[in-house]
Amino acid sequence: MTDAKVVHLTKVAPEHSPNSPVGRLPVALTPVRDKAAHQLKQALQALFDNADDTLFEMADRATSNAEQNAFFEAMRDLRLKRKNIERSFLQKLFESFSSLNQYEIGKAPQLDAVSFDSLSLVQNDELEERVAIDSMVAKVMSRDAQALGHLTTRLNAMIARKLDDKSNPLGPEALCGAFLDACSSLGVEIKVKLIILKLFEKYVLSGLGLLYDEVNQSLVAAGVLPELTSTPMRRRAVQQPGGRSAQGDVPLVSGAEPYADGGEVQEVFGALQELLSQVRGVAAPRRELPADAMPITSNDLTRLLSHLQQRVPMRAMDDFDLRMQLEQLLGRVSARSGKARVVGEVDEDVINLVSMLFEFILDDRTLPDSLKALIGRLQIPMLKVAVLDKTFFSRGSHPARRLLNEIASAALGWAEQGDVQRDSLYQKIEQVVQRLLNDFVDDPAIFSELLADFLAFVGDERRRSELLEQRTRDAEEGSAKAEMARRQVEQALNDRLLGKTLPEVVVRLLQEAWSKVLMLTCLKHGVESDEWQAALATMDDLVWSVEPHEGLEARQRLLELVPGLLKALREGLTSAAFDPFSTGEFFSQLEALHVQGLQRFKRPLPEAEPVEAAVEVADESAAPEVGIPLLDLSRTDEEEAEAPAMVAVVEEIVLSAPGESRSMEQEVVLPDDDEALLQVDNLRVGSWVEFQEDEEHKLRCKLAAVIKATGKYVFVNRTGMKVLEKTRMGLAVEFRRGAIRLLDDALLFDRALESVIGNLRRLKNA
Repeated sequence: MTDAKVVHLTKVAPEHSPNSPVGRLPVALTPVRDKAAHQLKQALQALFDNADDTLFEMADRATSNAEQNAFFEAMRDLRLKRKNIERSFLQKLFESFSSLNQYEIGKAPQLDAVSFDSLSLVQNDELEERVAIDSMVAKVMSRDAQALGHLTTRLNAMIARKLDDKSNPLGPEALCGAFLDACSSLGVEIKVKLIILKLFEKYVLSGLGLLYDEVNQSLVAAGVLPELTSTPMRRRAVQQPGGRSAQGDVPLVSGAEPYADGGEVQEVFGALQELLSQVRGVAAPRRELPADAMPITSNDLTRLLSHLQQRVPMRAMDDFDLRMQLEQLLGRVSARSGKARVVGEVDEDVINLVSMLFEFILDDRTLPDSLKALIGRLQIPMLKVAVLDKTFFSRGSHPARRLLNEIASAALGWAEQGDVQRDSLYQKIEQVVQRLLNDFVDDPAIFSELLADFLAFVGDERRRSELLEQRTRDAEEGSAKAEMARRQVEQALNDRLLGKTLPEVVVRLLQEAWSKVLMLTCLKHGVESDEWQAALATMDDLVWSVEPHEGLEARQRLLELVPGLLKALREGLTSAAFDPFSTGEFFSQLEALHVQGLQRFKRPLPEAEPVEAAVEVADESAAPEVGIPLLDLSRTDEEEAEAPAMVAVVEEIVLSAPGESRSMEQEVVLPDDDEALLQVDNLRVGSWVEFQEDEEHKLRCKLAAVIKATGKYVFVNRTGMKVLEKTRMGLAVEFRRGAIRLLDDALLFDRALESVIGNLRRLKNA
């Protein structure tokens, strides 16, 4: 939750009309949009004006001709497409402003469906691009968070939709996304794309602080939350090409706070105090103090909390009552000093707020129970931070808040299985908690240190899991293609065999052996290929050759067909690496079938020449091949009388993957408008869910891919390993019986603060 959201809870601009037409941009926002468009257009032009020089320098330093050519091609591509990129970027900016007043209540994110031909994988290039974008956004947020937060607050006071800093059309996240979309037509390598992104950061994002200041002043002049004051930001001269200098933001030194003494802290914390005061006695204990009570200082409170911090239980926090423990300490202090010592009003409000936050956290169903116990032990360190630094409540980038959020995010996919204390993530969180309890006295810098260490840990884990998840997706893509190929082969076999009565050996040959040739051909060349058509033609010829026929023409065709048919069959089975012994058995029986077929013709050939000719043809076509069966018509009457075993194909042929038995159980079919199906369709790739497998066991997993071709939803665990596979209908049935629960992946602290403020407002209005 951003600081902007907190202020918005108690203040609304007087000009905001709840009855304004949906979709119409408020009058005060039109100059804001135009000012932003003008400045961003100029910044983009500066980017492209300097891109040539930058890329030329890179080309000059290239270590190979290929690398040099890549930079030169990128220069040419940028020159040709810069106008389209500028136009597309500004169009997206205008569209984002146009949608500000359109309600999107209850709208779920669109399903990121993946077909088996274009399964979306997080490749290395995309990871590099994402890391670059995250870094750029983080720099803007560390530099201009206050001004952006105020702008978001003012927009929320005027529009129908609820915005945060990420969805603010002028926020760095939205601008980076618009620029990436606008550059999607550029056919450049990732190395060049990263250079272009650095140029975007240098010429566009670096000027956002000034833009935010200007549009905030414009909105103040229009009467939108004029009481929301910003701390003037320090500027430095930024040397521009050609010797010009422009005003830019001074980067913060390590550990510096962008608005540690700013008015916004008082605005946010003051709003929270006001809410608390209005529900005193309901949401928070009413203070009944002795007449001679003397408040202790914040430093004294911190020392008392440090004493309690050493007594936090190692496991469950259920029996540890912080307020009672603190009152007991204060009682001892009062007894020694002879005067009633109490916590000051401001610090009392901080204690109440942090207590409410942790009540939400410890009740949150998204956190696994074992990790809740660990996170619960952070209550005193977080309380001490809040007492020392009130920006804890207003600044989303506060290291203590971020550490809590990162721990909760990492815990989202954690599963309680086996010895939890041996799990690497559990051990890391326990290590962080213990370090804070042991070492945190009054220097909040420890949170920054632990945050950096924890981010490095989860970064390594994430890279490993993404690699395994990618392999899982690759395997599923291969399985999907194999499944589609099996269906094609099944259809081809059933089209030719279903309803016919044929020799058993031929049916077995086609179902057990030639189906493998068809599978291989389908996977390798596709169903539109000449190779696929040739394999089908061979199957058609084989079926025709063993069916009863009459007449000289049929006999002549059979004699001409058999040599080539036998050659095609052998080559196909060899290419599919079919068992040679079984192949020999099949051909022996097939030869007997063909001989019997020729002997059944009533009209003998006038001479033996055609037979000899057939043998000659066979010899010519199979000269390099050893062992191809040739027709031998010199059979005895006893052999001729031996009829082949016949089989009627009355059931559809179903092929199974190796080691797999296909379930023939009929799946439940729900109507298209069924609520459970709508829930499934609103799932997005990357969503975390919890399956209730039985009364005792739950499975947490992430939707890794939706494969349209097979209708499979593939779920992986925290390590990226596949743990579950469901169909759309199968998932809908699980939703219907309440066995699936979506896990909220929003930031834990922000959700907790939103919940606390929402509860306070409800109590106030009750």
